Amino acid sequence: MSTEPLLSDLRGQLRDGGLHGCLLVRDLHTGDELGIDPDTQLPSASLVKVPLALATLERIRRGELDGATMLDVPPGRITTPGPTGLSRFRHPVRIAVDDLLYLSTCVSDGTAADALFDLTPPAQVAEILHELGLRGITVRHGMRELSETPVERFDAAQVHLAHALAIDAGTSGRGHRVPQLDTTRANTGSARAWVELLQALWTPSRIHPEVALRVRDLMAHNVLRHRLAPDFSSDATTWSSKTGTLLNLRHEIGIVEHSDGQVFAVAVLTESLVPANSQPGAEALMAQVARTLRDHLRQL
Repeated sequence: MSTEPLLSDLRGQLRDGGLHGCLLVRDLHTGDELGIDPDTQLPSASLVKVPLALATLERIRRGELDGATMLDVPPGRITTPGPTGLSRFRHPVRIAVDDLLYLSTCVSDGTAADALFDLTPPAQVAEILHELGLRGITVRHGMRELSETPVERFDAAQVHLAHALAIDAGTSGRGHRVPQLDTTRANTGSARAWVELLQALWTPSRIHPEVALRVRDLMAHNVLRHRLAPDFSSDATTWSSKTGTLLNLRHEIGIVEHSDGQVFAVAVLTESLVPANSQPGAEALMAQVARTLRDHLRQL
């Protein structure tokens, strides 16, 4: 199938599956790419933990922070489904900055991320991104705001109401009654901006090689592998990634490296139009569409 009919078919598959998808897949060797609405800005959810890791490691490289520094971190004590790590702890812990980086990036621990944001506030993370020539990703707030959504106000049997609000309360200009979904107030990025960040981490760029290597290693050890990983992991490939989930948003960005030397950056940002918390079909569909784009690029 030629490119335009393929993209039209994939848009239809996403629509039929109840998803609005913004995707970009890029061959990092040739620069060839295929996408669907790749320049649309969407709230980043936990994807912001990658820029946070980058900024933290850059400050460690500069000598402004020490990865061995021990911090006292209060417990998150969150009981609603979803949060991980220190976010669910009941008691305070003493933990090193390097280990907070692992928990924040690999386990997507919001409490660990906020401890890092306390060291490097959102405005400074954004400033470091700009210094490194990375545009299009906005960092405005930490992770605490993402644990204060309508989901936390409903019991488990009513979570669908929070998702209905997320779906229906937006505006044509991407404002939203739920502030975490309002692109003028939330952390945001487009599929293209996230692919640019991935390319800067995996190929020579203004990011220091030691910093890029550390971020790549963290992403390679991501433990959340239920979304795109099933379609991009095999004995002949490696998949390094970061997921992001918030209300009706399901995202993942990553790099697939093939044993034949081909390397592809993948960014998949989606909004579900179905008011339900558990949607394994949506997870499978996003992976299927992303893999189809990758497969088509490999054949060009």
